[in-house]
Amino acid sequence: MEIKPQAAVIPKESDFEQGKYGPIFPKTPACYGFTIVARVKPGHAEAIREYGYTLARALENDPYLLAPLKLHYLRWVLFDDDTRFMYQAIFDTDFDKYTEDAIALFTKAGVSTAFENLEGFPEDWKTNPEAFGRFVREHHCPSFIEYGEYPYVTADEIKKALRIKNALSEMLDQLQ
Repeated sequence: MEIKPQAAVIPKESDFEQGKYGPIFPKTPACYGFTIVARVKPGHAEAIREYGYTLARALENDPYLLAPLKLHYLRWVLFDDDTRFMYQAIFDTDFDKYTEDAIALFTKAGVSTAFENLEGFPEDWKTNPEAFGRFVREHHCPSFIEYGEYPYVTADEIKKALRIKNALSEMLDQLQ
């Protein structure tokens, strides 16, 4: 099986299928994802940074905390003198499922979200997934091209391949 890098161009205007929380953008070689850019509430940039540390510590205690989100990666960026925030994520599920899984995960864990420090983020986000989805859609900056070095491969498939590689390496080491 040859793994061939691929790119996909996402049209600016299209009749995307509508999900519960807005358009379902097509799966690309990078899988699904979104980029949110929003204004930070004045004086809340440090709270977002602290939330990043809190999340990192929580992941040290439970490396699988975010597993339900099927993330490949996420990236947080504060910019323009900490007045704007970018959240970028690539994941294996469509947006509707990601939204519902994120709300369920944070509600179950009894934690808040860094998004609470963003202007216009709904206070009732834990009980109102429509408002959460609407906020994300209103602040989403769609990409117009996405590239995958290993296209359409899920995070679970990557982890499985790495487990097989490690097992094979161990087996070969034992044969020496």
